[in-house]
Amino acid sequence: MASSCRRPEHTAPPDVVSSFQRSRMIEIQTQMSERAVELLNLPEGQPCFLLDVGCGSGLSGDHLSEEGHHWVGIDISTAMLDVALDREVEGDLLLGDMGHGVPFRPGTFDGCISISALQWLCNADKRSHSPPKRLHSFFSSLYSSLARGSRAVFQLYPENSEQLELITSQAMRAGFSGGMVVDYPNSSKAKKFFLCLFAGMTGVLPKVSSAPQGSRVIPIDFRLQGQRCRFKDMKGKSGKRGRDWILEKKERRRRQGRGVRPDTKYTGRQRRPHF
Repeated sequence: MASSCRRPEHTAPPDVVSSFQRSRMIEIQTQMSERAVELLNLPEGQPCFLLDVGCGSGLSGDHLSEEGHHWVGIDISTAMLDVALDREVEGDLLLGDMGHGVPFRPGTFDGCISISALQWLCNADKRSHSPPKRLHSFFSSLYSSLARGSRAVFQLYPENSEQLELITSQAMRAGFSGGMVVDYPNSSKAKKFFLCLFAGMTGVLPKVSSAPQGSRVIPIDFRLQGQRCRFKDMKGKSGKRGRDWILEKKERRRRQGRGVRPDTKYTGRQRRPHF
C-alpha cells in the first residue's frame, strides 16, 4: 500500500515513469495545459511560437495547436516522444534533458509552458546530479531562449516548501521575476501550483478574484531570498483546521438544514492536549 503513494520522481527516472499514462491523468494534464496557457497571457488572436518543456506524448501541444500556436516540445523520454510521433502531433519534437539546459538561440520563443516536469530537476537520479546546478542550467538557458517580455508557466507538484524555495531561488538567480499561483489552495487533492515567470520585465500576476476558488498569488522577490516563510504550509496542509474553513463548512451545513453547534470564540482553534 505504501509504495502506491510514493511520488513518481522517487520511484524511477523520468524517462521510465513517463511511459505510463492513464485516461484520468490525460484529462487532468489537458486541464492543466489550458490553465497554463491562460496564465501565459498571450496576445489574443495572434499565433505565437512556444516551447513545451517535458512535452511527453504531446497532450499539452495539442492544446497549443488548437489555440493556433506553433510549438517545439522537448522531453527526456524516447518512449513518450515515439508516442507523440505516432499521434502525429503538429509540433516539432526534440530529445533532451532539461537539466542540461535548452539548446535554442536567444529570443527564439514567445513563451514557455511545462506540465508536471519541473520538480524532476530536484531529484538526483545519478551521482553526478546536483539539483541546484541543474535548475540553474535550465533556467539560465530558458531565460536566454525567451523573447524579452515573454512568460514561462510551470505547473508543478512541489514536495515541500524547501523545494519551492530551491526552484524559485534558481529562477531568480537566472534573471526571472514573477510569482506562484495556487489554484484551489484549501483542497488537498485539487490544489495546483503554477510558477509564473517573467523574462526581462516585471509582469502583473493574475488577480485572485478572477482565479478558481480564491486562488492564492504569491510574488517572488530577490529581497525575500532565504526567507522560507514565503511558502510555509503551502504543501501537505489543506487548511482544514483554520477558523475560516470551519465557519464556511458550518454555514453550508446550516443552509442544508443540518444540525450545527453554535459558533463560539473558540471555533477553529486547535485543542490543547490533556495530560
